[in-house]
Amino acid sequence: MGAFVHRMLRANEFYVFLVILLLALVIQLRSGQFFTPNNLVDLAGAMVVPGLFAVGAHMVLVSGGIDVSFPMLASLAVYAVTRSLVDGGYSGGFLLPLTLVLVLGAVLGAFNGVFTSRLAVPTLIITLGTANVFSGIMQGALNSVQIPQLPASMAEFGRASLFTATNAESGLTSSMPLSFLLLVAVVVIVFLIMRYTMFGRAIYALGGDESSAVRAGFKVGRVKFWLYVIVGVIAALSGLVRTTMMGQMHPTNLAGIEMEVIAAVVLGGTAITGGTGTLTGVMLGTLLIVIVKNSMILTGVPTVWQRFALGLLIIIGTGISAVQLTMRRRRQRLVAERT
Repeated sequence: MGAFVHRMLRANEFYVFLVILLLALVIQLRSGQFFTPNNLVDLAGAMVVPGLFAVGAHMVLVSGGIDVSFPMLASLAVYAVTRSLVDGGYSGGFLLPLTLVLVLGAVLGAFNGVFTSRLAVPTLIITLGTANVFSGIMQGALNSVQIPQLPASMAEFGRASLFTATNAESGLTSSMPLSFLLLVAVVVIVFLIMRYTMFGRAIYALGGDESSAVRAGFKVGRVKFWLYVIVGVIAALSGLVRTTMMGQMHPTNLAGIEMEVIAAVVLGGTAITGGTGTLTGVMLGTLLIVIVKNSMILTGVPTVWQRFALGLLIIIGTGISAVQLTMRRRRQRLVAERT
């Protein structure tokens, strides 16, 4: 029992959970609306898109890289498919757009994977470049404009819900989007990959020490390539969900979301230098960001202060990661000196 408590007190997830609980209680005391069914459903629905993005960002960070191209990758994949279907007068089911978006996401992810697996250049620099390439293709070659009318099957998926929650006092209702099941499915699949497969172990090994991973027999280039293919698929799925939930395709709607997503992942305990992190922490970090963005309005906090709080969380998240790295290196140095 003592070992469990000690391990829990050392885990980032525990402290993020405490912060979420404290923030929820403050909002509840100020507004009396935080724990109402419709608000909880709103929070769960608002977690779907950033949560999906966060899963992909978590995988890259664990591997020791940083990907900032996923919003533009998602936008390009979804825009190209939506534009093609709308121009072609598509009226079929949702399976075709879903498949096309995932395939294009894999192709664009492979574009990232080729460079990151073959060039000894920081992934931040590579993905900054590919983000601009994706944006240039969308705005230049495709001449992107807002698409106000989606194919019927895409619009129907965006409106589909699992259930509706009602606030007994105000009568306000909120629907749990069907896409929440996609978030659950992706989290479960990635958890199994990271926890129980050699590919997942290779990702952690890369983030811990790439040279050691090579000596251990991992095919580093191959792992990096397929990692970015998977992340491309997850990002494209996130973009499709966002588009269907909005009921329209806006080419630049996802621009800038990468900082919030990376902050959520780091706040959840994923080291920005790689090698450590859990999906539990990722989901808690995402929930914290969503609460700051969506629920602080219940207390009457102006939008400008919500942005201030969000920026502060980003600074705190990266600061925590830097402190953890410093402490880890200090412990390693002490161990080396003793031996």
